[in-house]
Amino acid sequence: MLISSYSENLIEAGCDEAGRGCLAGPVYAAAVILPPHYQNELLNDSKKLTEKQRNYLREVIENEALAYGVATCSPEEIDEINILNASFLSMHRAINKLTTIPELLLIDGNRFNPYKKIAHHCLIKGDARYLSIAAASILAKTYRDEYMQELHGQFPHYGWNTNKGYPTIQHKIAIHNHGLTPHHRKTFKSQIQLKIQF
Repeated sequence: MLISSYSENLIEAGCDEAGRGCLAGPVYAAAVILPPHYQNELLNDSKKLTEKQRNYLREVIENEALAYGVATCSPEEIDEINILNASFLSMHRAINKLTTIPELLLIDGNRFNPYKKIAHHCLIKGDARYLSIAAASILAKTYRDEYMQELHGQFPHYGWNTNKGYPTIQHKIAIHNHGLTPHHRKTFKSQIQLKIQF
């Protein structure tokens, strides 16, 4: 069972991102404030859930959260400021969208750029420990998957309907055969190798 809160009486927002290790598409982030003492037995790290479970929980979270925000950083921004800073910036943008101002930010991972004057805690594998971070991971993942599914219709060669922009062999072969699209991150040269490794 995941933990409902980190503190006793502060308004907490869980924050997580999706798409950090991809070759294409934006990085997405979400921030979620759940009600005090919130419980949901199905809610978990998005990576531990099926697509059907994630999509179901997305509706539950959007209906039951006190506030939530979802935001992105584009491939161009990722190339300009690097993926780590883009992940932090997308989280900041998601927090900006919250209609309730949090008093504490719970960040999945071990690093974060401070947001205004709000205290934060970085929690390794936080999406498998705290409900609000798990909720953020689900929103970030489902919104990003939906976007990549839409892009797949325009660029079917790359298999984004299944790999969602991650560096699969299919994706690398498509880059080798068809080149890069405007949605690819140009600075990920170490992952975009023309010599495909089988």
